[in-house]
Amino acid sequence: MNVLIVLAHPRRDSFCAAIGNEFAAGLAEAGHQAALADLHEEGFDPVMTPADEPDWDDEAKRYSDAVLREQARIERAEALALVFPVWWWSMPAMLKGWIDRVWNNGWAYGNRKLPHRRAWLLATASADPETYRRFRYEEAMHSQLLTGTMRYCGIEDCALHMFYDVMKGDTQRAAHLLRARDLGRHFGDGIGT
Repeated sequence: MNVLIVLAHPRRDSFCAAIGNEFAAGLAEAGHQAALADLHEEGFDPVMTPADEPDWDDEAKRYSDAVLREQARIERAEALALVFPVWWWSMPAMLKGWIDRVWNNGWAYGNRKLPHRRAWLLATASADPETYRRFRYEEAMHSQLLTGTMRYCGIEDCALHMFYDVMKGDTQRAAHLLRARDLGRHFGDGIGT
């Protein structure tokens, strides 16, 4: 399976990026092909312009060349993995802007939906699972990111994988890296060929 990994962290040497690297290694071990879209490193502009604003009266609108390039890259993949840190109980503005600009009317929603077989979101968080449960942060993220974005755009097989307590130390981080690789190894499980 061809998987597009979208990384949204400003530092390539971050722990979040390490999660993406281990996930990619697990994909490779399972025989999948992965391409990386490092939004910061590539200089993607997340700011919506009129050229990329959805046109509700024209689902065949031609979007900017930058958006068309991103859409072509997404179309080459059969599945997606979005890797990001949780900032303010959601994805960073870079990733949100990428979705806002690229996943557009008539291409990702409207009369046409994304055809991807699976989308997993791998999110690093400094808080512990109890904090997320107590304040229902993860529940809110599920509603916003899985129901309101992935499923709205036609990707029914989606999941949010949280990596909590990433600031806690090397032991916790090592366990998270092993889990990320394991998720990569099992990413294709249950998907028919």
